[in-house]
Amino acid sequence: MTEAVSPPAAAGGRRLYIQLGITLVVLTAAGGILAAHRATLDSGTDRLAAADREWLVLACLAAVGTWVCAAVAQQGAVVERLPRGRLVAAQFAAGAANHLLPAGAGAAVVNLRFLTRCGLSARRSATALAVKTAVGGVVRCALGVALLVTSPGTVPLSTRVPHVLLVLLPVAAGAVVLAVAVSGRLRRVASRAFADVRDVHRCRARAGALWGGSVGFALLHAGVIVAVVHAIGLGLPASRVVMAYLVASGAAALLPTPGGLGSLDAALALALTAAGAPGPAAVSAVLGYRLLTGWLPMVPGLLVLALLARRSAV
Repeated sequence: MTEAVSPPAAAGGRRLYIQLGITLVVLTAAGGILAAHRATLDSGTDRLAAADREWLVLACLAAVGTWVCAAVAQQGAVVERLPRGRLVAAQFAAGAANHLLPAGAGAAVVNLRFLTRCGLSARRSATALAVKTAVGGVVRCALGVALLVTSPGTVPLSTRVPHVLLVLLPVAAGAVVLAVAVSGRLRRVASRAFADVRDVHRCRARAGALWGGSVGFALLHAGVIVAVVHAIGLGLPASRVVMAYLVASGAAALLPTPGGLGSLDAALALALTAAGAPGPAAVSAVLGYRLLTGWLPMVPGLLVLALLARRSAV
C-alpha cells in the first residue's frame, strides 16, 4: 500500500524543482557568456594575478568583517543572548552553505537550525531571519538613495527616471499592503513579525546591533569590491563602485541561484562596466570579489559547518 504525499510536501517539491530549473538555466547562460568572452576572461584573470597585494589584504579583512557584521545583525534580531563564538562560526558556515543551495536556502537553513538549538522556537527563529533579511533590504535601498542624494553624479540618470521611481515605489508598496490586507495568513504572519520587531526595538542595544550590523555588512561587501578595484589599478570613484554593488546585489536577488552564482557575477560585471570600467577590468574585479567572499572560504566554511553539526550547534 503506497503512502500518499501531502499537498504541502508536494508543493514544496515543486518549488524545489522550479528553483533548481532556474538555477540550471542561469548557470548554463552564464557558462555560454563566459565561453563567448573567453579572451576577456583570460585578460581579467591575468590582471587580477598582477594586482596590488596590499589592497587585496585590505579586501580580505573586509570579507572577514562581513561575517562579524552578519553575527551582530543576527544577535540584534532576537531578544535572547546568543553564544558569540558559535554565532560568528555559524555565519561563516552559513556563507559556505549558501553557495550550495539556491536562493540563499543554505544560509537560512544553517541559521534556522542554529537559532532553534539556542532555544528559540521554530516560528520565532524564522521570524528573526525574516526581520534580519528585511532590514538588510531596507539598508541597501537607503544606502543607494543616500548615494544618489550626496553624489548626484554617481549614476547618470535621465530626467524621466526619478518620475518613474516616484510612481513605481508607491504602486509597489500599495501592492504589498493590499496583499497583506487580503490574505488572512499574511496578516497573521505580518502581525507576528511586527510583534517581534517591537520586542527587538524596545531595547536600543538590540536595535542598534540589528541596524548597525546590517549597514556594516552591506558596506563591507561593497568595500571588498572597492579594494579589489583599487588593487587592479582601476580609477573608478568609490561611490560608483558602491552603487554598482548595491544595484547588482539587488538584481541578483531576483534569481535563485546558489550564492548568486552567475546572476550576481553578470549583474556586477555589467554594473561596473556601466560605471566606466573596461570589460577585462570589470571581470577582474568580479573574480577578485568571488575569490575572497565565496571560493576561498568555502572549504573552511564547510569544515566549520561539519564541526558545528558534530557538536549539535546546528
